[in-house]
Amino acid sequence: MNKTIRRASVFTLLLVIALLARATWVQFYGAKALADDKNNRRNAIKTYAEPLGNIIVGGRSVTGSAPTKNGDLKYKRTYKDGKLYAAVTGYASQAYAPTQLEGIYQDLLDGTDTRLSTLMDTITGKRADPGDVVTTIDPDVQKAAYDALGEKKGAAVAIDPKTGKILAVVSTPSYDPSTLTDANTAGTAWKKLNTDQDKPLTNRALRQPLPPGSTFKLVVAAAALEDGLYSTVDQKTKSPDPYTLPGTTKDLSNENPSAPCENASIRTALQYSCNNVFAKMAVDLGQDKVRAMAEKFGFNDTKQDVPVRAYTSVYPSDMDRSSTALTGIGQYDVTATPLQMAMVSAAIANGGKLLSPHMVSQITDSGGDVLKNYDDGTSTKQIVSSSTAGQLRSAMQTVVEDGTGTNAQISGVTVGGKTGTAQHGEKNSKTPYAWFTSYGKAGGKEVAVAVVVEQSDAARSEVSGNGLAAPVAKAVMEAALKN
Repeated sequence: MNKTIRRASVFTLLLVIALLARATWVQFYGAKALADDKNNRRNAIKTYAEPLGNIIVGGRSVTGSAPTKNGDLKYKRTYKDGKLYAAVTGYASQAYAPTQLEGIYQDLLDGTDTRLSTLMDTITGKRADPGDVVTTIDPDVQKAAYDALGEKKGAAVAIDPKTGKILAVVSTPSYDPSTLTDANTAGTAWKKLNTDQDKPLTNRALRQPLPPGSTFKLVVAAAALEDGLYSTVDQKTKSPDPYTLPGTTKDLSNENPSAPCENASIRTALQYSCNNVFAKMAVDLGQDKVRAMAEKFGFNDTKQDVPVRAYTSVYPSDMDRSSTALTGIGQYDVTATPLQMAMVSAAIANGGKLLSPHMVSQITDSGGDVLKNYDDGTSTKQIVSSSTAGQLRSAMQTVVEDGTGTNAQISGVTVGGKTGTAQHGEKNSKTPYAWFTSYGKAGGKEVAVAVVVEQSDAARSEVSGNGLAAPVAKAVMEAALKN
């Protein structure tokens, strides 16, 4: 054999070996990646070959499946009261990746979760019957929050402080997930929703942190009491009015110039929402102590799952003293979700103990047998002492009874709360955010509620936590505490 033929033979052999190696890699290593590729239509065909499992609210399915009229996708997802529950369910679409609970429990709902498979399913390769997701959402509380928010742009979260169960997650304006389920029509709806300036696809309750304004004063007060800076909520503070921000010539003003804020106690400072008291308190404590308390409540937690991953609520670092002062009133770079502020009120309402918030109670197989019970796995953290929690509850009651939160009063119910109006835009040029975080107790029942209103048709001068957010919280608490 001459040299040319020998070289050609070796080269050909190497090509054959390369092809065999590539085929082996694709078959044994690359197959899963190809199967899981979002552009692989076979996945959609398989997912929608049979009806999906359901998401349950108050013992009733708020999802369903309907046969399609044509095409290779035999079923599509349907929703009952879609706009009401969109912030909970998310959507399962033939065209787009699923979101919220639909996305987190996709394998359970489409029957591919290995926990659903029987021995016969494994032998025959048949897809198992899908399971269901049982939520903690209370339909009456959810509807009360949705109706009370109405045309406002905002969000509300309600939590049972004793159990950590999330009773309501509402974001407005909402959207109808049904418009995104059919691959033939989803594109038009998707474009419309994504170009809407009100961003209806954004889950404002869990995934849009905003400056919490004066509601954050509860965290600063908790830090001051736990640290011993002040022994009780009725002890006079050292708080000049006006208070000049450290290192500047700028005086920090109060919303009500005639309020008794000079050297006011924590109770009085919460009652009148005195900025000078909490700005100086944050400086006196120092940013590290305020941050430590904020993190106890859940700020700066990058893995806050309920089980939907909530965006991180932030208390900043590396600030000068004037910036630290502004964080004391929930401004500068402090941000919070309604979920986070509901957690603050829940811990205070529950004797200083925070049970991990969750909006899924259990997941089941098609026969109703429980695969996992999330209520049993709820963790508890002692955020502040029972004494501190009791003092803060008392001060929050004063806010509602005689302070800035009177619109949250409910006959026969013990209500505590804190209002907040957070600046928005450069030099507060845009409509402020209106906040209210609260708790209500009656007849052995408890609920913690946080509401934010980003925008409404109210005049700028009428935007306040008491005017816009407190009435929403009141409606939610009434629904949660009714007999």
